Amino acid sequence: MRLGVLDVGSNTIHLQVMDAHLGARPTPATNFKVELRLTEYLDKSGSISAQGVDLLHQAVGDAVSHANENRTDEILAFATSAVRDAKNGAQIIRDINERHQIDLQILTGDEEAKMTFLAVRRWLGWSAGKLLVLDIGGGSLEIASGVDETPEATMSLPLGAARLTRDFLSGDPYSSKGVKFLEEFVSSKLEDEIPSILRVHDADHFVATSKTFRTLARLSGHMFNENPKYLESANLKVMISKLVDMTNKSRAELPGVSNSRAQQIVAGAVVARAVMETLDIDRVEICPWALREGLVLRRLDWLNS
Repeated sequence: MRLGVLDVGSNTIHLQVMDAHLGARPTPATNFKVELRLTEYLDKSGSISAQGVDLLHQAVGDAVSHANENRTDEILAFATSAVRDAKNGAQIIRDINERHQIDLQILTGDEEAKMTFLAVRRWLGWSAGKLLVLDIGGGSLEIASGVDETPEATMSLPLGAARLTRDFLSGDPYSSKGVKFLEEFVSSKLEDEIPSILRVHDADHFVATSKTFRTLARLSGHMFNENPKYLESANLKVMISKLVDMTNKSRAELPGVSNSRAQQIVAGAVVARAVMETLDIDRVEICPWALREGLVLRRLDWLNS
């Protein structure tokens, strides 16, 4: 069957259409993406502004049209941190579902972590042993650990690259004071919030997913001539100092860094380094599957149960 996964995220509205059936690897057929940093449309009350809502409706409508044009059997639509945390998020979801005739659901942070963990487990297989999975999105950081397809421990923290860039970083290049405040905030948040079950994880395999980690790994490969399938904590320290001194324009000229990601990659690198240090991880492997693949796999499991 052909499934469309509509991800209403903090950075983009992304539809990934996949051909999939039970027991087979989901195969991407087509995708549609609109860059819409919803965190930039939050007003002082924490609601998404009218302009942001209008742009969101336009993006969702275009994505649904793309899905229909490509004969998608079902659209699995979900919203993550930006809509989840917005004060008017529930009303936005109701309006979108009524206007576009879809079933957009808000995923909790723990649900995000579980679906991403499932995707990583299926990609790496049982031989990978106990996994610890990290995922930095635009609005949140997810952590999951376990030996099965369902993690034994999950956590979601509001440490996304877009959110932190908005809250802490200004100037071009960024001010050293803002970067220092950001680093202190992230380290403090991780120290205070990560529970012992994740700290004492005794994992066999450390894995990172999604765009921020993939971009950082590509940059590490470029700067240090290393395999971009992996990301070293020691390299992140050097990368952060280099990235902080650059302008948005010069960061956007680096391999694999888009204009939209150029602003956020410093915050993403700070979170990546801090969480790896807090959990005593020297190196992570980059997994190409993440939340969208996890949702497809779970849906197939449900349809065939």
